[in-house]
Amino acid sequence: MTTNQIWYLRKRPVGKLADGDLELVTEEMAPLGPDMIRVRTIYLSLDPTNRIWMSDMDGYLPPVPIDNPMRGGGIGIVEESNFDDVPVGTLINTGLSTWAMYNDIPGGMASVLPSIPGVPLTAYMGPLGATGMTAYFGLMDIGKPKEGDTLVVSAAAGAVGSMVGQIGKIHGCHVVGIAGSDDKCKWLTEEAGFDAAINYKTEDVGAALDKRCPNGIDINFESVGGEIMDVVIARLNDFSRMPLCGLISTYNDTDGSPGPTNFANLLMRRTTLRGFIILDYFDRFPEGAQAMAGWLMEGRIKFETDVVQGIENAPASLERLFTGANLGKLAVQFGPEPD
Repeated sequence: MTTNQIWYLRKRPVGKLADGDLELVTEEMAPLGPDMIRVRTIYLSLDPTNRIWMSDMDGYLPPVPIDNPMRGGGIGIVEESNFDDVPVGTLINTGLSTWAMYNDIPGGMASVLPSIPGVPLTAYMGPLGATGMTAYFGLMDIGKPKEGDTLVVSAAAGAVGSMVGQIGKIHGCHVVGIAGSDDKCKWLTEEAGFDAAINYKTEDVGAALDKRCPNGIDINFESVGGEIMDVVIARLNDFSRMPLCGLISTYNDTDGSPGPTNFANLLMRRTTLRGFIILDYFDRFPEGAQAMAGWLMEGRIKFETDVVQGIENAPASLERLFTGANLGKLAVQFGPEPD
């Protein structure tokens, strides 16, 4: 354990991520400092926000500087420790660290993962990680679901959307998901328990929503933006709620993205539209994790993890989020899980 592999951001991507935007570098590692832990990455979490951090746009965090390690997080195991409370072998959430095989983290800031029998390690990136917390707080705090509400979820087969729909069902909603393939739609209805799913690539989304949401839409959990968001906004009910989690359809745009063409309908319907970032809820994670863990153990939450092997495949794998190739949480496995 003398060298490290690290992905560096070399150029701001223009449109899609291209060869040369990031570079995988092998470096010598310095001795571990006082009160620090050295964490080997097992899984790197890939999320749409990674693409935002590569750009110089104004965001909730500063962009990653050029010629600096790419920002990211995931799950790792402590392989060296100078902090007694976090010994070697401890599994942790690496938080805002880097796309690297090893990250040195202050021991006092380590987020140690609990041990729950029968729960796979990947769950701590899904329902028990930031993904699950995004779904839980976005829907519960902003969407405010209640029995009989109609909930529409865009990017419904993705990491967050698939959780949102299931939480909605637990709270008595009629849930309709929008996804990009028949296989995904089948998973949503047969495994995740959605009432209906729409394949936006082969169906007229507006007509399909009219059929599957005959009483209009009370909650739109929005992650995509663009034309699909317009179609949903046109069908919102009075006093509807719209948690805005992301706008993934626009992140690779190079010429600017127009806003909703029917924005005025939000006024006419007196819709509550609120954007949110999961870091807003960091102090409340124990609340969300407790609820999600309970539903997971009861079998009321199902999740999938799309795992790509090898640190060298991290940048290319990110594109799967924008083409809709992934089902559930997308991650890259850098190394083996502990025995």
